[in-house]
Amino acid sequence: MAEITQRVAIGVPRETFANEQRVAIVPDVVAALRKMDIAVLIESGAGQAAGHTDADYSMKGAVIAGSRADVFSKSDIILQVRSFGANVDAGRKDLELFRKGQTLIGFAEPLTSLQEIKAIAEHGVNLFAMELIPRISRAQSMDALSSMATVAGYKAVLLAAASLPKMFPLLMTAAGTVSPAHVFVIGVGVAGLQAIATAKRLGAMVKAFDVRPAVKDQVQSLGATFVELEIEASQSEDKGGYARAMDEEFYRKQRELMAKVVAESDAVITTAAVPGKKAPVLVTEEMVKKMSPGSVIVDLASERGGNCELTKDGARVVVHGVTILGPSNLPSSVPYHSSQLYSKNLLALLKHLIKDGKLQIDVEDEIARETLVTSGGEVVHARVRELIEGSATAQKKVS
Repeated sequence: MAEITQRVAIGVPRETFANEQRVAIVPDVVAALRKMDIAVLIESGAGQAAGHTDADYSMKGAVIAGSRADVFSKSDIILQVRSFGANVDAGRKDLELFRKGQTLIGFAEPLTSLQEIKAIAEHGVNLFAMELIPRISRAQSMDALSSMATVAGYKAVLLAAASLPKMFPLLMTAAGTVSPAHVFVIGVGVAGLQAIATAKRLGAMVKAFDVRPAVKDQVQSLGATFVELEIEASQSEDKGGYARAMDEEFYRKQRELMAKVVAESDAVITTAAVPGKKAPVLVTEEMVKKMSPGSVIVDLASERGGNCELTKDGARVVVHGVTILGPSNLPSSVPYHSSQLYSKNLLALLKHLIKDGKLQIDVEDEIARETLVTSGGEVVHARVRELIEGSATAQKKVS
């Protein structure tokens, strides 16, 4: 595929996903883009929920667009938090606003929203999916998944602390000693590490487990105890640094060995998710039954089906005396800092893609190649294309 070059004006529409409070670009990043001689159009009210007024954007050099249609018609690049694919219902209305050759950057659920990705391709849009930023050293500043996981891990512990009928820290008082809460974090990726750090700051006794033994040092460096289970997991991590989906026998053995630790915990925070796949069930109903009444589970994988067998996405349920939280879109509940982090990720990507005031998509570059999903009217990302072709083949067999 030939290199694509075009001049740049950037548009930021207001997010339309239900209860989404983040914004793709914050005012300080507008200032950075203006220094790159890039025009920035903001839909009125786009940053309000994240704490940024139209005046804040204007002061940094952005133009407040008269309508959403203006943002799309006058921009070469559209920046969103949840683009169509990650915002299927409301985002569908934006499809007709795109023009051929326009570029869209945002979260897009490219490994699961296959029909939506095809629709974006058919509109001739160049889509960069932020979920697909490769985990390589020179792309760390662009890693939006890690940024949002940091926020989710932090907020998960606060939810657990607010729901637990105990205090987290050890307290020595005139009325006696208050024992510290015991927190168990399952999955030691970015969200898990932030959950460990936050729980430790609140004074809890923290244990953690991951299928990747290599994270033991990271867990211990935060003052937590790494739970070692005698399970063979030599291929528990893929080349991108993400946890790999294991077979059901592996997860069965893991659940058996973890049951005792779960039963001894006041709060369990699960973070195990595999990109593009249903989350593995790590905490069964039998395990929940053995937890003390009043205990709490916060399931950060609820949007992927949940790590706990009893989780209901977006809901709070109490089963066998245990409160199980399945929070959806946790980063949106901390919109100011989530937007700040995401905005910096986008800025880093834009600086990589924009040279001499022009957008340059060089498919020989790993970052561009791995993140670009659609271009020239086609799905160009190899893995996404394979998934779409596989889905089409499966549908033919059914029919």
